[in-house]
Amino acid sequence: MSMPEKMNAAVWEGRLDINVKEVPTPSTPEPGWVNIKVEWCGICGSDLHEYLAGPVFIPVGTPHPRTGIKDQCVLGHEFSGEVVEVGKSVSSISVGDRVTASACQHCGECLYCQEGQPNLCETVAFTGLMNHGGFASYLSVPANVVYKVPDNVSFESAALVEPLSVGMHAVKKAGPIQGKTVVVLGAGTIGLCTIMCAKASGAGKIIAVEMSKERKKKALELGAHIVVDPKDGDPIEQVKLHSNGYGASVTFECIGHKDTAKLAVDLTRKAGRIVLVGIFEEPSNYNFFEVVATEKEIIGSLAYQDEFKEVITMISNGKLETESLITGKISLNNIVDKGFKELIENKDVNIKILVSPS
Repeated sequence: MSMPEKMNAAVWEGRLDINVKEVPTPSTPEPGWVNIKVEWCGICGSDLHEYLAGPVFIPVGTPHPRTGIKDQCVLGHEFSGEVVEVGKSVSSISVGDRVTASACQHCGECLYCQEGQPNLCETVAFTGLMNHGGFASYLSVPANVVYKVPDNVSFESAALVEPLSVGMHAVKKAGPIQGKTVVVLGAGTIGLCTIMCAKASGAGKIIAVEMSKERKKKALELGAHIVVDPKDGDPIEQVKLHSNGYGASVTFECIGHKDTAKLAVDLTRKAGRIVLVGIFEEPSNYNFFEVVATEKEIIGSLAYQDEFKEVITMISNGKLETESLITGKISLNNIVDKGFKELIENKDVNIKILVSPS
């Protein structure tokens, strides 16, 4: 496929400063890389964090050691598309393949990569944050982060593999949850994906903690058995009421706020596990003696490792349903007003807005 010299892309240039502008199309991919024509790309919570409070991950001042990116970046990492060009030495991916991709561009050589933890790579470069991403007609990524998508999985569904993999990774970090009572704090995109993955992994009872009327409905629709609303009373007591007085065996914090981090610990039974999934913008004060005295475990969960394969299979065989997560489809030219601002101003009624660059 012939690629144009220029393309439109949504470029982060500072806090509250995202511009759709003409940029060079990726050149012929270097060895081990592929070029992809983007079909759909979802707006992620981390994109919103960069828009509202950035830079959070985007390098500013000092170039990223792997990519050289600094001060501006084409956003977008929840994408699907078709491979249009492959670099030398690429044998696993071919032109015409329908694909999605992990955002964790990694070195493959450091201790963490060797141990199968590419998300913790010493020089990890997240697509759309530390290297140019999918809010553009084309992008170039390493072939080793690309996953083929079967024909019965739509491009829209394929764009949701990434956030579902975040939820699946969090569930795996929690350890065996079959038959256990779990709490998910927050029913935004990642909270809902975590609910879906917890259900698919056999959780016994799933309790969502959420105040938004629309998101409460969505949580129940996608797998929560009970929704606790803090406006209706102390959420700790409400969770205990639904867990024989003990609290959750596992709590997933999917909000990223200093107060809900403490609440996640308080909602969890002794010797239970707290998995922190949210992106925190500010520190919190906390007396960790409470963790020592109750032998609770606090676990961090960042992105994913190799959950893409499992999630793609589960979407393909119907164990994970994606259409209910999509609340909007827009063009790239409308990404700020009908994408970012829409998600901020009407967050109660929006889950995932997909962007088409074509």
